[in-house]
Amino acid sequence: MQHGEYNDSGGDGVKLKLAGVQNNSVVDGPGLRTVIFTQGCPHHCPGCHNPQTLDPAGGRWEDVADLVADICADTGVRGVTFSGGEPFAQARALAQLAAGLKTRKMHIMVYSGYTFEELQIKAMGDSAVAALLSHTDLLIDGPFILAQRDISLLYRGSHNQRIIDVQATLEEGRVILSPLHFRGQEQAYA
Repeated sequence: MQHGEYNDSGGDGVKLKLAGVQNNSVVDGPGLRTVIFTQGCPHHCPGCHNPQTLDPAGGRWEDVADLVADICADTGVRGVTFSGGEPFAQARALAQLAAGLKTRKMHIMVYSGYTFEELQIKAMGDSAVAALLSHTDLLIDGPFILAQRDISLLYRGSHNQRIIDVQATLEEGRVILSPLHFRGQEQAYA
């Protein structure tokens, strides 16, 4: 594989471009988690929390099968968060990673600068986007908007972002917000 080339052939040898991995996080989703920071993002939101992840030329390549093994070796971890960068820019590799983690009953949370509705449209033409959504438990959707920044929001940076229960949403055919979406707002608006 040449530098910068993405191997999306499926099966063994699929690579993911990473900015980093954070073990034992309790702030990037419910419970004790591993956080996968993908490299590369098309959104370039002003005030981005992870600006070092924007450049697709940065980061390092990691084998998806190795990541599954490494994450599952930590028996205390119950969930994995895909952050960025933009996770859906590497949907095929992350769908494979999520599928491997789901066989071990891991909870999957994904941050995306795309709205759920935009991802649904993308999924119609890209089976990898559809596959990643099908393995996702919670989605924090929408770009970070600096003018709507609010540090009291659970797992989100701005008011436009939603915490979506993806499995319930796919089942119901309409966006279902997770109860976690409303946590913290009761103090902010009291």
